[in-house]
Amino acid sequence: MSARSADHVVVVGVAVLLLAGGLALSRGAAASFDELGWLALGLAIIVTAALFGGHLAGLIGQPAVLGELLAGILLGNAPGLARLQFVGADPYLDILSRVGMLLLLFEVGLELSVRDLLAVGRSSFAVAVMGTASSLALGMAAAALLMPDMPTATHLFLGAAITATSVGITARVLKDMGASRSTEAKIILGAAVVDDILALVILGAITAWAGSGPGAAGFSGMPILALVMKTVGFLVLTIVLGMRFTPVWFREAARLRTGGALLAVGLCFCFFLSWASSAIGLASLVGAFAAGLVLEDAHSEVFVQRGERPLGQLLQPMTSFLVPVFFVLVGFRTNLPALGRPALLVFAIALSLAAVAAKLSCALGVSSPGASRLTVAIGMIPRGEVSLVFAALGSALRPGVAPLLDERGYTAIVSVVILTTLATPPALKWSLRGRHDDRAGT
Repeated sequence: MSARSADHVVVVGVAVLLLAGGLALSRGAAASFDELGWLALGLAIIVTAALFGGHLAGLIGQPAVLGELLAGILLGNAPGLARLQFVGADPYLDILSRVGMLLLLFEVGLELSVRDLLAVGRSSFAVAVMGTASSLALGMAAAALLMPDMPTATHLFLGAAITATSVGITARVLKDMGASRSTEAKIILGAAVVDDILALVILGAITAWAGSGPGAAGFSGMPILALVMKTVGFLVLTIVLGMRFTPVWFREAARLRTGGALLAVGLCFCFFLSWASSAIGLASLVGAFAAGLVLEDAHSEVFVQRGERPLGQLLQPMTSFLVPVFFVLVGFRTNLPALGRPALLVFAIALSLAAVAAKLSCALGVSSPGASRLTVAIGMIPRGEVSLVFAALGSALRPGVAPLLDERGYTAIVSVVILTTLATPPALKWSLRGRHDDRAGT
Protein backbone atom coordinates (compact mmCIF):
# COMPACT_ATOMS: atom_id res chain seq x y z
CA MET A 1 0.00 0.00 0.00
CA SER A 2 1.37 3.42 -0.94
CA ALA A 3 1.90 6.17 1.62
CA ARG A 4 -0.92 8.19 0.05
CA SER A 5 -3.37 5.28 0.31
CA ALA A 6 -2.36 4.71 3.92
CA ASP A 7 -3.04 8.37 4.71
CA HIS A 8 -6.50 8.06 3.18
CA VAL A 9 -7.28 5.02 5.30
CA VAL A 10 -6.18 6.83 8.46
CA VAL A 11 -8.23 9.94 7.63
CA VAL A 12 -11.34 7.87 6.86
CA GLY A 13 -10.89 5.85 10.04
CA VAL A 14 -10.56 8.95 12.21
CA ALA A 15 -13.63 10.51 10.54
CA VAL A 16 -15.70 7.36 11.19
CA LEU A 17 -14.65 7.31 14.85
CA LEU A 18 -15.50 10.99 15.29
CA LEU A 19 -18.90 10.54 13.62
CA ALA A 20 -19.73 7.45 15.67
CA GLY A 21 -18.67 9.19 18.88
CA GLY A 22 -20.71 12.26 18.07
CA LEU A 23 -23.81 10.18 17.32
CA ALA A 24 -23.38 8.22 20.55
CA LEU A 25 -23.02 11.39 22.63
CA SER A 26 -26.05 13.07 21.03
CA ARG A 27 -28.34 10.04 21.18
CA GLY A 28 -30.07 11.28 24.27
CA ALA A 29 -30.68 14.76 22.85
CA ALA A 30 -34.01 15.59 21.23
CA ALA A 31 -33.74 15.22 17.47
CA SER A 32 -35.03 18.21 15.53
CA PHE A 33 -37.14 17.65 12.41
CA ASP A 34 -35.27 19.31 9.57
CA GLU A 35 -37.82 19.90 6.80
CA LEU A 36 -35.13 21.11 4.42
CA GLY A 37 -33.21 17.89 4.96
CA TRP A 38 -36.25 15.75 4.12
CA LEU A 39 -36.91 17.94 1.06
CA ALA A 40 -33.33 17.44 -0.09
CA LEU A 41 -33.62 13.65 0.37
CA GLY A 42 -36.93 13.60 -1.51
CA LEU A 43 -35.46 15.56 -4.39
CA ALA A 44 -32.44 13.26 -4.54
CA ILE A 45 -34.72 10.21 -4.76
CA ILE A 46 -37.05 11.75 -7.34
CA VAL A 47 -34.35 13.16 -9.61
CA THR A 48 -32.43 9.87 -9.55
CA ALA A 49 -35.59 7.92 -10.38
CA ALA A 50 -36.42 10.34 -13.21
CA LEU A 51 -32.91 10.07 -14.61
CA PHE A 52 -32.88 6.28 -14.77
CA GLY A 53 -36.53 6.04 -15.84
CA GLY A 54 -35.99 8.44 -18.71
CA HIS A 55 -32.82 6.60 -19.75
CA LEU A 56 -34.51 3.19 -19.81
CA ALA A 57 -37.48 4.57 -21.73
CA GLY A 58 -35.12 6.00 -24.35
CA LEU A 59 -33.43 2.62 -24.77
CA ILE A 60 -36.72 1.08 -25.90
CA GLY A 61 -37.70 3.99 -28.09
CA GLN A 62 -40.19 5.61 -25.72
CA PRO A 63 -40.30 9.25 -24.56
CA ALA A 64 -38.59 10.14 -21.29
CA VAL A 65 -41.88 11.25 -19.73
CA LEU A 66 -43.17 7.66 -19.84
CA GLY A 67 -40.05 6.41 -18.05
CA GLU A 68 -40.37 9.14 -15.41
CA LEU A 69 -44.02 8.26 -14.88
CA LEU A 70 -43.31 4.53 -14.55
CA ALA A 71 -40.38 5.23 -12.20
CA GLY A 72 -42.75 7.14 -9.93
CA ILE A 73 -45.30 4.31 -10.04
CA LEU A 74 -42.57 1.83 -9.06
CA LEU A 75 -41.35 3.97 -6.14
CA GLY A 76 -44.86 4.51 -4.85
CA ASN A 77 -46.12 0.93 -5.18
CA ALA A 78 -43.20 -1.51 -5.01
CA PRO A 79 -43.22 -3.69 -1.85
CA GLY A 80 -40.50 -2.92 0.65
CA LEU A 81 -40.42 0.81 -0.15
CA ALA A 82 -42.94 1.93 2.46
CA ARG A 83 -40.40 4.29 4.02
CA LEU A 84 -40.47 6.38 0.84
CA GLN A 85 -44.11 7.35 1.32
CA PHE A 86 -43.01 10.69 2.77
CA VAL A 87 -42.12 11.71 -0.80
CA GLY A 88 -45.76 11.78 -1.90
CA ALA A 89 -46.88 13.62 1.24
CA ASP A 90 -44.17 16.31 1.39
CA PRO A 91 -45.90 19.70 0.82
CA TYR A 92 -42.69 21.36 -0.36
CA LEU A 93 -42.14 18.73 -3.03
CA ASP A 94 -45.74 19.29 -4.06
CA ILE A 95 -45.13 23.03 -4.47
CA LEU A 96 -41.99 22.39 -6.51
CA SER A 97 -43.95 20.02 -8.75
CA ARG A 98 -46.60 22.70 -9.26
CA VAL A 99 -43.91 25.17 -10.29
CA GLY A 100 -42.73 22.46 -12.66
CA MET A 101 -46.26 22.35 -14.11
CA LEU A 102 -46.15 26.09 -14.77
CA LEU A 103 -42.74 25.89 -16.40
CA LEU A 104 -43.87 22.91 -18.50
CA LEU A 105 -46.79 24.84 -19.96
CA PHE A 106 -44.58 27.92 -20.38
CA GLU A 107 -42.05 25.83 -22.30
CA VAL A 108 -44.77 24.26 -24.46
CA GLY A 109 -45.97 27.75 -25.34
CA LEU A 110 -42.43 28.90 -26.13
CA GLU A 111 -42.09 26.11 -28.69
CA LEU A 112 -45.16 27.43 -30.49
CA SER A 113 -46.00 30.90 -31.71
CA VAL A 114 -48.99 32.93 -32.82
CA ARG A 115 -47.67 32.56 -36.35
CA ASP A 116 -47.93 28.79 -35.95
CA LEU A 117 -51.61 29.21 -35.17
CA LEU A 118 -52.18 31.44 -38.19
CA ALA A 119 -50.33 29.01 -40.44
CA VAL A 120 -52.42 25.99 -39.46
CA GLY A 121 -54.26 24.65 -42.48
CA ARG A 122 -57.90 23.73 -42.77
CA SER A 123 -57.19 20.01 -42.32
CA SER A 124 -55.18 20.61 -39.12
CA PHE A 125 -57.90 22.78 -37.63
CA ALA A 126 -60.65 20.32 -38.51
CA VAL A 127 -58.64 17.36 -37.15
CA ALA A 128 -58.00 19.17 -33.87
CA VAL A 129 -61.60 20.31 -33.37
CA MET A 130 -63.10 16.93 -34.23
CA GLY A 131 -60.59 15.05 -32.07
CA THR A 132 -61.13 17.36 -29.11
CA ALA A 133 -64.93 17.26 -29.34
CA SER A 134 -64.98 13.47 -29.73
CA SER A 135 -62.57 12.96 -26.83
CA LEU A 136 -64.63 15.20 -24.57
CA ALA A 137 -67.90 13.47 -25.51
CA LEU A 138 -66.67 9.85 -25.41
CA GLY A 139 -64.62 10.37 -22.26
CA MET A 140 -67.54 11.96 -20.45
CA ALA A 141 -69.90 9.20 -21.67
CA ALA A 142 -67.54 6.43 -20.46
CA ALA A 143 -67.22 8.08 -17.06
CA ALA A 144 -70.97 8.62 -16.71
CA LEU A 145 -71.73 5.03 -17.78
CA LEU A 146 -69.16 3.19 -15.66
CA MET A 147 -68.81 5.59 -12.72
CA PRO A 148 -72.33 7.02 -12.26
CA ASP A 149 -71.68 7.90 -8.61
CA MET A 150 -69.16 10.56 -9.67
CA PRO A 151 -70.50 14.14 -9.98
CA THR A 152 -71.11 15.64 -13.42
CA ALA A 153 -68.13 17.95 -13.00
CA THR A 154 -65.86 14.91 -12.62
CA HIS A 155 -67.35 13.22 -15.71
CA LEU A 156 -66.69 16.39 -17.69
CA PHE A 157 -63.20 16.74 -16.26
CA LEU A 158 -62.28 13.17 -17.22
CA GLY A 159 -63.47 13.79 -20.77
CA ALA A 160 -61.44 17.01 -20.92
CA ALA A 161 -58.35 15.24 -19.57
CA ILE A 162 -58.07 13.04 -22.67
CA THR A 163 -58.55 15.81 -25.25
CA ALA A 164 -54.95 16.92 -25.82
CA THR A 165 -52.56 14.93 -28.00
CA SER A 166 -48.94 14.51 -26.91
CA VAL A 167 -47.33 14.86 -30.31
CA GLY A 168 -43.73 14.37 -29.16
CA ILE A 169 -43.73 10.60 -29.62
CA THR A 170 -45.49 10.91 -32.98
CA ALA A 171 -42.91 13.43 -34.19
CA ARG A 172 -40.10 11.06 -33.19
CA VAL A 173 -41.60 8.10 -35.07
CA LEU A 174 -42.19 10.25 -38.16
CA LYS A 175 -38.58 11.38 -38.03
CA ASP A 176 -37.26 7.84 -37.62
CA MET A 177 -39.35 6.71 -40.59
CA GLY A 178 -38.15 9.61 -42.76
CA ALA A 179 -41.66 11.06 -42.92
CA SER A 180 -41.20 14.24 -40.86
CA ARG A 181 -41.77 16.42 -43.94
CA SER A 182 -44.76 14.49 -45.23
CA THR A 183 -48.24 15.97 -45.61
CA GLU A 184 -49.43 13.79 -42.74
CA ALA A 185 -46.70 15.12 -40.45
CA LYS A 186 -47.60 18.73 -41.22
CA ILE A 187 -51.28 18.06 -40.51
CA ILE A 188 -50.50 16.26 -37.22
CA LEU A 189 -48.12 18.93 -35.95
CA GLY A 190 -50.48 21.72 -36.97
CA ALA A 191 -53.42 20.00 -35.28
CA ALA A 192 -51.35 19.58 -32.11
CA VAL A 193 -50.99 23.35 -31.90
CA VAL A 194 -54.75 23.87 -32.00
CA ASP A 195 -55.19 20.83 -29.74
CA ASP A 196 -53.16 22.43 -26.97
CA ILE A 197 -55.07 25.69 -27.24
CA LEU A 198 -58.45 23.95 -27.05
CA ALA A 199 -57.34 21.77 -24.13
CA LEU A 200 -56.17 24.82 -22.18
CA VAL A 201 -59.41 26.67 -22.89
CA ILE A 202 -61.39 23.67 -21.62
CA LEU A 203 -59.08 23.28 -18.61
CA GLY A 204 -59.52 26.92 -17.65
CA ALA A 205 -63.29 26.75 -17.92
CA ILE A 206 -63.78 23.44 -16.11
CA THR A 207 -61.28 24.28 -13.35
CA ALA A 208 -63.05 27.54 -12.62
CA TRP A 209 -66.46 25.89 -12.70
CA ALA A 210 -65.46 22.93 -10.54
CA GLY A 211 -63.60 25.13 -8.09
CA SER A 212 -66.46 27.57 -7.63
CA GLY A 213 -67.97 25.73 -4.71
CA PRO A 214 -69.93 22.71 -3.55
CA GLY A 215 -72.67 23.48 -6.02
CA ALA A 216 -70.30 23.02 -8.92
CA ALA A 217 -71.23 19.39 -9.28
CA GLY A 218 -74.54 20.33 -10.85
CA PHE A 219 -74.68 21.27 -14.51
CA SER A 220 -75.63 24.81 -15.49
CA GLY A 221 -75.15 26.07 -19.02
CA MET A 222 -74.85 29.79 -18.30
CA PRO A 223 -71.85 29.61 -15.90
CA ILE A 224 -70.07 27.28 -18.33
CA LEU A 225 -70.68 29.70 -21.19
CA ALA A 226 -69.42 32.58 -19.05
CA LEU A 227 -66.26 30.69 -18.14
CA VAL A 228 -65.54 29.73 -21.75
CA MET A 229 -65.99 33.36 -22.77
CA LYS A 230 -63.71 34.46 -19.96
CA THR A 231 -61.01 31.95 -20.93
CA VAL A 232 -61.10 32.80 -24.62
CA GLY A 233 -61.20 36.52 -23.83
CA PHE A 234 -58.19 36.22 -21.52
CA LEU A 235 -56.16 34.30 -24.11
CA VAL A 236 -57.01 36.65 -26.97
CA LEU A 237 -56.37 39.78 -24.90
CA THR A 238 -53.09 38.41 -23.56
CA ILE A 239 -51.86 37.43 -27.01
CA VAL A 240 -52.86 40.67 -28.75
CA LEU A 241 -51.56 43.01 -26.04
CA GLY A 242 -48.55 40.80 -25.36
CA MET A 243 -47.43 40.87 -28.99
CA ARG A 244 -47.80 44.65 -28.94
CA PHE A 245 -45.96 45.49 -25.72
CA THR A 246 -43.56 42.65 -24.81
CA PRO A 247 -40.98 43.52 -27.52
CA VAL A 248 -40.65 46.98 -25.93
CA TRP A 249 -40.32 45.52 -22.42
CA PHE A 250 -37.61 43.10 -23.48
CA ARG A 251 -35.66 45.82 -25.33
CA GLU A 252 -35.74 47.92 -22.17
CA ALA A 253 -34.69 44.91 -20.10
CA ALA A 254 -31.68 44.51 -22.39
CA ARG A 255 -30.41 47.86 -21.06
CA LEU A 256 -29.97 46.28 -17.64
CA ARG A 257 -26.42 45.24 -16.84
CA THR A 258 -27.67 42.53 -14.49
CA GLY A 259 -26.67 39.01 -15.42
CA GLY A 260 -29.58 36.73 -16.28
CA ALA A 261 -31.92 39.62 -17.14
CA LEU A 262 -33.52 37.73 -20.03
CA LEU A 263 -34.42 34.71 -17.93
CA ALA A 264 -35.65 36.90 -15.07
CA VAL A 265 -37.93 38.98 -17.31
CA GLY A 266 -39.26 35.88 -19.06
CA LEU A 267 -40.07 34.14 -15.79
CA CYS A 268 -41.64 37.30 -14.33
CA PHE A 269 -43.90 37.52 -17.39
CA CYS A 270 -44.84 33.85 -16.99
CA PHE A 271 -45.55 34.11 -13.27
CA PHE A 272 -47.47 37.37 -13.59
CA LEU A 273 -49.81 35.96 -16.23
CA SER A 274 -50.19 32.80 -14.12
CA TRP A 275 -51.32 35.00 -11.23
CA ALA A 276 -53.59 37.07 -13.50
CA SER A 277 -55.39 34.02 -14.87
CA SER A 278 -55.79 32.66 -11.35
CA ALA A 279 -57.07 36.04 -10.11
CA ILE A 280 -59.98 35.96 -12.57
CA GLY A 281 -60.90 32.40 -11.65
CA LEU A 282 -59.02 30.45 -14.32
CA ALA A 283 -56.25 27.88 -13.95
CA SER A 284 -52.84 29.48 -13.50
CA LEU A 285 -51.58 27.08 -16.18
CA VAL A 286 -53.57 29.02 -18.78
CA GLY A 287 -51.56 32.14 -18.03
CA ALA A 288 -48.25 30.27 -18.16
CA PHE A 289 -49.12 28.79 -21.55
CA ALA A 290 -50.26 32.17 -22.89
CA ALA A 291 -46.99 33.75 -21.74
CA GLY A 292 -44.96 31.19 -23.66
CA LEU A 293 -47.18 31.58 -26.73
CA VAL A 294 -46.60 35.35 -26.83
CA LEU A 295 -42.81 35.20 -26.46
CA GLU A 296 -40.85 34.38 -29.63
CA ASP A 297 -37.22 34.23 -30.69
CA ALA A 298 -37.32 37.92 -31.55
CA HIS A 299 -37.65 38.76 -27.85
CA SER A 300 -34.22 37.20 -27.20
CA GLU A 301 -32.55 38.77 -30.24
CA VAL A 302 -30.96 41.75 -28.46
CA PHE A 303 -29.60 39.48 -25.72
CA VAL A 304 -28.30 36.92 -28.22
CA GLN A 305 -26.49 39.64 -30.17
CA ARG A 306 -24.41 40.43 -27.11
CA GLY A 307 -23.47 36.79 -26.59
CA GLU A 308 -26.22 35.44 -24.33
CA ARG A 309 -28.33 32.36 -24.98
CA PRO A 310 -32.00 32.61 -26.05
CA LEU A 311 -34.78 32.27 -23.48
CA GLY A 312 -35.68 28.68 -24.36
CA GLN A 313 -32.12 27.52 -23.73
CA LEU A 314 -31.86 29.48 -20.48
CA LEU A 315 -35.07 27.89 -19.26
CA GLN A 316 -33.97 24.34 -20.06
CA PRO A 317 -31.91 23.68 -16.88
CA MET A 318 -34.90 24.66 -14.74
CA THR A 319 -37.38 22.53 -16.69
CA SER A 320 -35.02 19.55 -16.87
CA PHE A 321 -34.94 19.64 -13.05
CA LEU A 322 -38.48 20.59 -12.01
CA VAL A 323 -40.64 19.03 -14.75
CA PRO A 324 -39.43 15.46 -14.03
CA VAL A 325 -40.25 16.09 -10.36
CA PHE A 326 -43.84 16.67 -11.44
CA PHE A 327 -44.02 13.53 -13.60
CA VAL A 328 -42.42 11.26 -10.99
CA LEU A 329 -44.80 12.54 -8.30
CA VAL A 330 -47.80 11.92 -10.59
CA GLY A 331 -46.67 8.33 -10.94
CA PHE A 332 -45.82 8.04 -7.23
CA ARG A 333 -49.37 8.99 -6.25
CA THR A 334 -50.91 6.43 -8.58
CA ASN A 335 -52.43 3.56 -6.61
CA LEU A 336 -51.40 0.62 -8.81
CA PRO A 337 -53.06 -2.07 -6.63
CA ALA A 338 -56.36 -0.24 -7.22
CA LEU A 339 -56.28 -1.54 -10.80
CA GLY A 340 -56.77 -4.98 -9.27
CA ARG A 341 -60.35 -3.96 -8.58
CA PRO A 342 -62.38 -5.14 -11.59
CA ALA A 343 -64.55 -2.02 -11.74
CA LEU A 344 -61.57 0.35 -11.87
CA LEU A 345 -59.67 -1.81 -14.36
CA VAL A 346 -62.69 -1.89 -16.67
CA PHE A 347 -63.08 1.88 -16.34
CA ALA A 348 -59.38 2.51 -17.11
CA ILE A 349 -59.58 0.30 -20.21
CA ALA A 350 -62.87 1.91 -21.31
CA LEU A 351 -61.45 5.42 -20.93
CA SER A 352 -58.38 4.37 -22.93
CA LEU A 353 -60.56 2.91 -25.69
CA ALA A 354 -62.61 6.12 -25.71
CA ALA A 355 -59.38 8.11 -26.07
CA VAL A 356 -58.28 5.99 -29.03
CA ALA A 357 -61.68 5.95 -30.74
CA ALA A 358 -62.03 9.73 -30.37
CA LYS A 359 -58.79 10.44 -32.17
CA LEU A 360 -59.51 7.86 -34.87
CA SER A 361 -62.71 9.76 -35.62
CA CYS A 362 -60.70 12.90 -36.38
CA ALA A 363 -59.59 11.22 -39.62
CA LEU A 364 -62.82 12.61 -41.08
CA GLY A 365 -61.33 16.09 -40.78
CA VAL A 366 -58.45 15.36 -43.18
CA SER A 367 -59.13 17.09 -46.50
CA SER A 368 -55.61 17.54 -47.90
CA PRO A 369 -55.15 15.64 -51.21
CA GLY A 370 -52.96 12.56 -50.93
CA ALA A 371 -52.83 12.53 -47.12
CA SER A 372 -53.43 9.24 -45.32
CA ARG A 373 -56.35 9.71 -42.96
CA LEU A 374 -55.40 6.62 -40.96
CA THR A 375 -51.83 7.82 -40.41
CA VAL A 376 -53.04 11.22 -39.22
CA ALA A 377 -55.59 9.64 -36.87
CA ILE A 378 -53.05 7.25 -35.35
CA GLY A 379 -50.55 10.09 -34.96
CA MET A 380 -53.08 11.97 -32.82
CA ILE A 381 -53.68 9.08 -30.39
CA PRO A 382 -50.96 9.45 -27.71
CA ARG A 383 -51.78 11.41 -24.58
CA GLY A 384 -49.05 12.74 -22.33
CA GLU A 385 -48.03 15.87 -20.46
CA VAL A 386 -51.30 17.80 -20.62
CA SER A 387 -53.34 14.79 -19.47
CA LEU A 388 -51.00 14.35 -16.50
CA VAL A 389 -51.41 18.04 -15.69
CA PHE A 390 -55.18 17.46 -15.66
CA ALA A 391 -54.72 14.49 -13.30
CA ALA A 392 -52.58 16.47 -10.86
CA LEU A 393 -54.85 19.49 -10.94
CA GLY A 394 -58.05 17.46 -10.59
CA SER A 395 -56.76 15.67 -7.50
CA ALA A 396 -55.92 19.04 -5.91
CA LEU A 397 -59.26 20.73 -6.69
CA ARG A 398 -61.88 20.42 -3.95
CA PRO A 399 -65.29 21.74 -4.98
CA GLY A 400 -66.62 20.24 -1.75
CA VAL A 401 -65.17 17.97 0.92
CA ALA A 402 -63.83 15.40 -1.55
CA PRO A 403 -61.37 16.16 -4.37
CA LEU A 404 -62.78 16.61 -7.86
CA LEU A 405 -60.74 13.64 -9.07
CA ASP A 406 -60.59 10.71 -6.69
CA GLU A 407 -58.29 7.69 -6.81
CA ARG A 408 -60.34 6.05 -9.57
CA GLY A 409 -60.25 9.02 -11.93
CA TYR A 410 -56.61 9.79 -11.23
CA THR A 411 -55.50 6.21 -11.87
CA ALA A 412 -57.62 5.99 -15.02
CA ILE A 413 -56.00 9.09 -16.55
CA VAL A 414 -52.50 7.79 -15.82
CA SER A 415 -53.50 4.47 -17.40
CA VAL A 416 -54.68 6.27 -20.54
CA VAL A 417 -51.32 8.03 -20.86
CA ILE A 418 -49.36 4.79 -20.47
CA LEU A 419 -51.51 2.68 -22.82
CA THR A 420 -51.83 5.25 -25.62
CA THR A 421 -48.14 6.11 -25.48
CA LEU A 422 -47.14 2.45 -25.73
CA ALA A 423 -49.64 1.64 -28.49
CA THR A 424 -48.91 4.52 -30.87
CA PRO A 425 -45.36 3.76 -32.17
CA PRO A 426 -46.07 0.26 -33.54
CA ALA A 427 -49.43 1.33 -34.97
CA LEU A 428 -47.93 4.41 -36.62
CA LYS A 429 -45.01 2.43 -38.06
CA TRP A 430 -47.45 -0.15 -39.46
CA SER A 431 -49.51 2.61 -41.06
CA LEU A 432 -46.47 4.31 -42.57
CA ARG A 433 -45.05 1.03 -43.91
CA GLY A 434 -48.38 0.16 -45.47
CA ARG A 435 -48.52 3.56 -47.12
CA HIS A 436 -44.97 3.19 -48.45
CA ASP A 437 -45.84 -0.28 -49.80
CA ASP A 438 -48.92 1.12 -51.56
CA ARG A 439 -46.83 3.86 -53.18
CA ALA A 440 -44.17 1.34 -54.23
CA GLY A 441 -46.83 -0.87 -55.79
CA THR A 442 -48.09 1.97 -57.92
